[in-house]
Amino acid sequence: MCGIVGYTGSDTAKDVLISGLKRLEYRGYDSAGVALERAAGPGGGATCLDIVRRVGKVAGLESELAHRDDASTCGIGHTRWATHGRPTTANAHPHTSCDGRIAVVHNGIIENFAELRAELESRGHRFASETDTEVFAHLIEEAYDGRPDAGIPATGDLMAAVRAACTRVVGAYGLAAVCADEPGVIAVARKDSPIVVGRGERGSYVASDVIALIDATRDVVVLEDGQFARLTPEGIEFSDEQGRPIEPDVTHIDWDIDLAEKGGYPDFMLKEICEQPRVVRDTLVGRLSPTGELDIDELGLSFEELDLIDRVYVIACGTSYHAGLIAKNLIEAWARIPCEVEAASEFRYRNPIITPSTLVVAVSQSGETADTLAAIRDARIKGAKVFGITNVVGSPVARESDGVIYTKANKEIAVASTKSFIGQIVSLTLLALLLGQVKGKLTVGQVRMLFRELGDTAAQIQWILDTQREAVHEAALACKDAPSALFVGRGMGAAISYEGALKLKEVSYLHAEAYAAGEMKHGPIALIDPGFPVIAVATDSPVYDKVVSNLKECEARGANIIALATEGDEDIRRIADHVIYIPPVRDAFCAITASVPLQLLAREVAVMRGCDVDQPRNLAKSVTVE
Repeated sequence: MCGIVGYTGSDTAKDVLISGLKRLEYRGYDSAGVALERAAGPGGGATCLDIVRRVGKVAGLESELAHRDDASTCGIGHTRWATHGRPTTANAHPHTSCDGRIAVVHNGIIENFAELRAELESRGHRFASETDTEVFAHLIEEAYDGRPDAGIPATGDLMAAVRAACTRVVGAYGLAAVCADEPGVIAVARKDSPIVVGRGERGSYVASDVIALIDATRDVVVLEDGQFARLTPEGIEFSDEQGRPIEPDVTHIDWDIDLAEKGGYPDFMLKEICEQPRVVRDTLVGRLSPTGELDIDELGLSFEELDLIDRVYVIACGTSYHAGLIAKNLIEAWARIPCEVEAASEFRYRNPIITPSTLVVAVSQSGETADTLAAIRDARIKGAKVFGITNVVGSPVARESDGVIYTKANKEIAVASTKSFIGQIVSLTLLALLLGQVKGKLTVGQVRMLFRELGDTAAQIQWILDTQREAVHEAALACKDAPSALFVGRGMGAAISYEGALKLKEVSYLHAEAYAAGEMKHGPIALIDPGFPVIAVATDSPVYDKVVSNLKECEARGANIIALATEGDEDIRRIADHVIYIPPVRDAFCAITASVPLQLLAREVAVMRGCDVDQPRNLAKSVTVE
């Protein structure tokens, strides 16, 4: 979740960098820093790099820079979320070479950094941090200056040195580097970590997210793996791994920055929860033909190819994984095709049964998730068809899939995925309907009816937002001081329970677990003491009575029961301490509507506990600044 910003041009670089880093604060981070080019003395002289780093908010870095008389017009900046090494000033980016002439900011993970570090230290390099990123600074230094004793020729060119360093690295990187010997130049590289570059009227820009560039330019290049860019005040040169010039595709950004603002809501998370009715409508618009058949322009696979599919894998991470659990129920029910859901990080490291008749569905909000990308690449090598579900047009998942459905959720600022999750469920539901249609398991009439009911969920979500806020508030009061919480449900309710527990943990830092309700008696019930919050998805479904039976076991142990029930169900109040209602809905679509109160509950608890609902906990709060 780290952020990169770089600028070279005619404006004051520190102002551009701070503005961009603030735009990237939604990603979550524990430290921030910049590297700025400056003349060595009042009379000019050789250029050197001024490195300023701080643990904590970008505002602290901004305050430090405000006291510096720096007219630099070139620099790079970074917000870091700790991976290798604690959140300290020493571990904050940028990182530099031994002599301080080269500085690097980097997103991603260098998998072979320990071996590279040992090798570099054996040749006399001194490391100042615990990070994997610092390896890059020293590799670039060796390639730039040369190291005859190690058989490394001198390039004397920053772009060439970056390219050479990348050949030594195993892992993912989005990278920007500057060198004091080449004023005004920023070298950029990308592999499995997003990097965007753009040319504006007052210079050239690089960032890890287009939101940081939107004020400067609407025409950007999203670098692909193995592509490099050399930024100067005059323009941008693109090249491949061999250094050959390339002409990349230019993407025009047509969404307004207002979409990334709070729009009057107290936080981005609530704003994005309230945008979910629009997400449902936008994702469905134009998807049904006048004849009643599904029409997906981006399909990329013929009906004949889809008809041959005999096994489906849904691969995803985190929230997207939970969307996959819902899809499994729908695909098997409507298309009668075996479907498995796997964490992408596990799928890529085992040997799943894949044939040319296997469909791998990759679900990723950003379309950049490294584990998901690696998994679909492996699946393609083994001959599978690949279908992507993503929110980002032109993302790697979209480009590397045979077909794609875009969730049309627009930019999601809050770290906890809400509207993207709804978009994913709706998109996966479309895919399940499509497979059922192609396999002949659903008639045109059934598809038309189910599609209409799917569209109705937009209004049902709005009803929840309009009528259930007080009920959510009362339920949140029962959770805010608890040490832990248990989410339970059956069928679709179980899948939504997993997501509810994740959301509560993610934004309120209250420990929560989720179980299929029938499994509760196999261990978890031992945790239930008087007052222990149990959040149950007890909506109208074929397993409603069984869920109620499980809740009676909780009631007997004094649990504080919060039930998510169908409007009109008064019987549930006999055992539930708090009830939040959703409108009557087909069980297949319960996951869409039921997820909304759980998102609201997680946010409400977080607010009550004084948490920042838009980003993860700042680890720097518990560390001493070095």
